Amino acid sequence: MTPSAAVDKSLILETRKLTKVYHVGQENVQALRSADFQANAGDFTVINGPSGSGKTTFLNLIACIDRPTSGEVFIEGQSTSQLSERQLAELRKRKIGLIFQTFNLIPVLSAYENVEYPLLLQKMSRAERRRRAMGLLELVGLKDLVRRRPDELSGGQRQRVAIARALVTDPKIVLADEPTANLDSETGKQVMSIMRSLNSEVEVAFLVVTHDPVVTQYAQRVVKIRDGQLVEDSRVAKNSAPAA
Repeated sequence: MTPSAAVDKSLILETRKLTKVYHVGQENVQALRSADFQANAGDFTVINGPSGSGKTTFLNLIACIDRPTSGEVFIEGQSTSQLSERQLAELRKRKIGLIFQTFNLIPVLSAYENVEYPLLLQKMSRAERRRRAMGLLELVGLKDLVRRRPDELSGGQRQRVAIARALVTDPKIVLADEPTANLDSETGKQVMSIMRSLNSEVEVAFLVVTHDPVVTQYAQRVVKIRDGQLVEDSRVAKNSAPAA
């Protein structure tokens, strides 16, 4: 697929017949089965399913961390299937934000330095790095904790740093893998409320995979996955997210 005047500019992500088969010994395990999916700018979509249903596999393929056995992923109309590893890394760096359940912060860096780090890879000016990093840390409620290292922050605060880091490069889509899994229920609600608010404020698409039914309450759209198949797709009222 090549970009053209007919391409829908609001369409950020598309998968076509996306399939992943893992070879385990003498067996083939089909982790994802012919998944067709689209996400538009500003969407807040939750992929919901039990452990082992294919959620993380789906996310890793979209994030270009893993390659599909068959099918294609398109980011803003560009097929990723023929891109080199270097080109995929560049695409992730500029268009995809990632949030992990284990936070994946660099332990020796402060909150500010963790958020700033992706901008260093883009060789951005110091002034612009500071403007972006401080702006997002303030948005997630951490402007007074910017010098603290991860081990000096609570789980919820660390996840807020991770959210700010995911957004600092101004990505087209943010992918979150079980973002509340290592948080207590109240902190999880606070984190999801922040993500939903930022989704509206910065108008970036969010795709969250989870088995937590509480997370689903914050969705504009819920897609259910079972045994590697997308089996249900429903939209909810745009402003229906519960209060934190």
